[in-house]
Amino acid sequence: MTRISAFHFAATLILFGATSANAADSVNTQGPTVRVEKLAGGLEHPWAVEVLPDGAYLVTERPGRIRIIRNGKLSEPIGNVPKVNARGQGGLMDLALAPDFATSRKLYFTAAIADKQGSGAEAFSATLSPDEKRLQAVTPIFTMRRFTSGNIQYGARIAIARDGTLFISVGDRGDRDRSQDWQDDAGSIVHINADGSIPADNPFKDGGKALPEIWSKGHRNPQGITFDAKDGKLYTVEHGARGGDEINQIEAGKNYGWPIITYGRDYSGAEIGEGTAKKGLEQPLHYWDPSIAPGALAVYRGAMFPEWDGDFLVAALKFQLLSRMQRDESGAFIAEERLFEGDYGRIRDVIVAPDGALLMLTDEDDGALLRVSRAQANNG
Repeated sequence: MTRISAFHFAATLILFGATSANAADSVNTQGPTVRVEKLAGGLEHPWAVEVLPDGAYLVTERPGRIRIIRNGKLSEPIGNVPKVNARGQGGLMDLALAPDFATSRKLYFTAAIADKQGSGAEAFSATLSPDEKRLQAVTPIFTMRRFTSGNIQYGARIAIARDGTLFISVGDRGDRDRSQDWQDDAGSIVHINADGSIPADNPFKDGGKALPEIWSKGHRNPQGITFDAKDGKLYTVEHGARGGDEINQIEAGKNYGWPIITYGRDYSGAEIGEGTAKKGLEQPLHYWDPSIAPGALAVYRGAMFPEWDGDFLVAALKFQLLSRMQRDESGAFIAEERLFEGDYGRIRDVIVAPDGALLMLTDEDDGALLRVSRAQANNG
């Protein structure tokens, strides 16, 4: 894969923002004026949001709670959520609804789980009870094979493919060399069936060169993973160290280089690895320096903002913004617009709702669910 761009658009960026996180703000962008509405507050470090069939919202909180937001009201925590390791960056993390959720009520979630050896990432399937009070049939479907000490860099995002299989990102757990150990889940994208079994198209399904669940390696801490609904391609956004946050297109069996190659440096300022490129290792589609500390990733395919069609939306923690990465007809990144910088707090999750609006979660002690829609023209 060829690196498309490592641009710095500082001269071309026009940054727009609201002045406060009111219930509804009107915000100018390079294109449409948008309306930012606070749908709910009082969430403790929310991590992921999904839209239920009736339009309500299902939200995870990192301390270990799942709640429903309906008509502006926050439910009591849903019961029977497994105990999570809510320390450091760990806790209850991503959430995804099965494609047939409307009839099956099946969902998936990830968490940091601890045992005597330390902690690691785990993924579960479950069903939401008809009365929405508890999870049922909670079943682990993926568990990192080696738990270790420390409570950082779990990854733990989920993307569901068109065939219903799951792609799960796994961070390097703060031990960079694990990302190049093909017998270790750390620093990888894993691919499993909905029941946790190994898909037939996995590149190492025989378990020889690599663990059978591994799809790709050489990742540091991918906290965003998504499919482009138009062409089915899989992408991640990944935390670098000091600089070197990356967008990658994920392909089976490929090695994305961490920590052998990177555009970042160690937090001490020391160089990492062997430089920025090496034969046999994949280049990112884009990197940021300085880092933006990316959260979730979405590819915009919706009716509300046709001018954003195909653009990448990256939640960012460090600068408290949403990065809109503009693409041309070939798919190359050509510009970046930074939205809401510093206005709403650390943005952890972003998804495109069924109506084309954006939903964002702020990762704060008093976190919020925000809805970004197209502002109505004033015809008065």
